[in-house]
Amino acid sequence: MEFSKMRELQILHLVAFLILYLAIMTGNLLIVFAVIFDHRLHTPMYFFLMNLAILDLGSISVTMPKSMVNSFFNTRLISYSGRVAQVFFLVFFVASDFALLTVMAHDRYVVICTPLRYETIMNKGACIQMVVSAWISGLLYGAIHTGSTFAITFCSNVVDQFFCEIPQMLKLSCSNLYLVEGGVLLLSGCVLLGCFIFIIVTYVHIFTTVLRMPSRQGRQKAFSACLPHLIVVSMFVFTGCFAYLRSSSKSPSAIDLIFSFIYSIVPPMMNPLIYSMRNKEIKIALWKLLDLKHSAKNDFSRFLQ
Repeated sequence: MEFSKMRELQILHLVAFLILYLAIMTGNLLIVFAVIFDHRLHTPMYFFLMNLAILDLGSISVTMPKSMVNSFFNTRLISYSGRVAQVFFLVFFVASDFALLTVMAHDRYVVICTPLRYETIMNKGACIQMVVSAWISGLLYGAIHTGSTFAITFCSNVVDQFFCEIPQMLKLSCSNLYLVEGGVLLLSGCVLLGCFIFIIVTYVHIFTTVLRMPSRQGRQKAFSACLPHLIVVSMFVFTGCFAYLRSSSKSPSAIDLIFSFIYSIVPPMMNPLIYSMRNKEIKIALWKLLDLKHSAKNDFSRFLQ
């Protein structure tokens, strides 16, 4: 689905998406480089944050570039293999992203509620296993959803969304095979709800512990570490559920477009801002990277002279 039939608005969409895409890429890449090159950030929290940034880079690269290319060439076309790839990688990155957000909630619980056991529980091996499990679960979800979606015979090739969203594609089914993918979506929704309940219960314990802290500064630090994570999770869940539940309506609307945009693009955009740009350690690491780059540039200039 195109954003507008007017050529001027298509160009405006291209420019807006390009600026947004470059900003998201830059923010998430800075997080990845900061964590890699600063040894002080080699902790479980930043290890999870780096993987979250990598997943965000992947998820926006699945939808935004194709939409920009279509606006530039004034077309709505996407190949069949392109549809398969877009559905698979989008589900893969989004599912892995949410699994990792669940792991990060557990990390926050351990560091706040059982700080003396933190290094024992969140050791290097356990952290690697959690991250690998998140990636593998996303891979399995992507394969299952892609297989059950494209086993369907489609009556039309017009998808009423700016990317290949599964519920919009199920509307095009010519047979009852769409019920298989509908069942998979229902199962996925139950898993999503279970993870969300786990996160909420975890944060109930966290906030109960935080409120008992005698130090006001300690409470503020704990809240500043936890509230951004809870905001991202809530925004991700509620907008995604709304977009998928509304997709059962027959006629597309601007609301469908807005909520799909929010759950697919806004979290990768917000994660660098609320997780890292307000984080003192990340800021210090980024300044060190910039100073290192500046020093290397000066050394190279002196070498040429």
